[in-house]
Amino acid sequence: MANLIQPRVLKGFRDILPAAEIERSSLQEKIIEVYRSYGFVPIDTPVLEYSEILLRKSNGETEKQVFRFLDNGKRDVALRFDLTVPFARFTAEHESELYFPFKRYHIAKVWRGEKPQAGRYREFVQCDIDTVGTDSACADFEILSVMRAALNKIGVKNITIHVNHRGIFNRFLEKLGVLDKSEDILRSVDKLAKVGKDEVKKELAEFTGDKAKADQILEYITEEKDFDSTLAKIEKLAGGPAEDTQRMRDIRQMMIAAGIEATYTLDPSITRGLDYYTGIVYETFLNDLPSIGSVCSGGRYDNLAGLYTKTRLPGVGASIGLDRLIAGLEQLGKTTQKGSYLDAEIFCTDISLSIHYQGIASKLRQLGVNVEVFPEAKKMGQQYALAEAKSIHWGILIESGDVDSNTVTLKDLTNRKMYNSISVEEAAKLILAK
Repeated sequence: MANLIQPRVLKGFRDILPAAEIERSSLQEKIIEVYRSYGFVPIDTPVLEYSEILLRKSNGETEKQVFRFLDNGKRDVALRFDLTVPFARFTAEHESELYFPFKRYHIAKVWRGEKPQAGRYREFVQCDIDTVGTDSACADFEILSVMRAALNKIGVKNITIHVNHRGIFNRFLEKLGVLDKSEDILRSVDKLAKVGKDEVKKELAEFTGDKAKADQILEYITEEKDFDSTLAKIEKLAGGPAEDTQRMRDIRQMMIAAGIEATYTLDPSITRGLDYYTGIVYETFLNDLPSIGSVCSGGRYDNLAGLYTKTRLPGVGASIGLDRLIAGLEQLGKTTQKGSYLDAEIFCTDISLSIHYQGIASKLRQLGVNVEVFPEAKKMGQQYALAEAKSIHWGILIESGDVDSNTVTLKDLTNRKMYNSISVEEAAKLILAK
């Protein structure tokens, strides 16, 4: 026999077994339901793009994480590292076919060469929404509202969404005389939660060449007691009122009008590591498990589509990191994995009745019941064990005497209660009532 190939996957990649995939699909369906309720429509884009498309607006850190290679035609291509940059290309390419403001959702896999760790993988699913073609407080607020609603829909309610505005921060850096170092400063501040204040202060002093300026930046990114007082502080440090601070006040008033303001906090340390954000930015944390990191983030990217079209197409969006979110829910014991989508199993007590079993199964499916027929006359203990492994609630038993009367015996597999000699219609009602 030839040597067998060892079955294995690459580091940072994984197989997903049925119970886990059912959980993922269920969460996605609920998220999509919320996205659609706000008027977002689906699109899809290729997983592989020209590297020029994906990396034109990126920095060295982003490029290090991208899976990039020459294809068979010697073209420089890369796997998408998020869904936002491909969307910017999409809007520019299909500009004449779209209506604006255009609101889309896109749920798909992306790839990044990050160091694998808890909740972080090299292949993962993002659940994106974006509105393009408007620069308004309404669009910014709507994305923030959708984020909260989608997470609430899947049972994630104890969250805090941290918001900030890159424009205010840039005004502050300009006043400080270090705007030319903004990319380095932003990346350093973005690491605050990971490496701590002392390490960030050290980096900031190196970038600015001035310990006093490093202290001023740390003062700027420190939250005050509430949203309004934090906004007043950073407004003053940035040089006074401007369009960006008014935008934050408008969004704050919309939060209050919607009765959801308690979910949000103004956090000047939130900068987002990606390079294309220009306005409001935000990250979402599980209050019961902040160590897992942000599970939903995004921001405004007014200049992104400008790389591909002369038309100004300002945009704002957010992305739920589904895999990291699921990892957090698992740690909190909040996942409810099922082994199948089945409501019932027709057990095989007599192989000669297989044709009749299939007829009963067909009738049940027409009545809305998800059901399968056990294919072999194995020991009942084995059949029950499989039904339990699949999280099937109901078992159906049919003996030869039930054929003429066209009846079944229904068994609740959770409490062993039996419903003897009932019609297929009665069985369906009992199954669907649970």
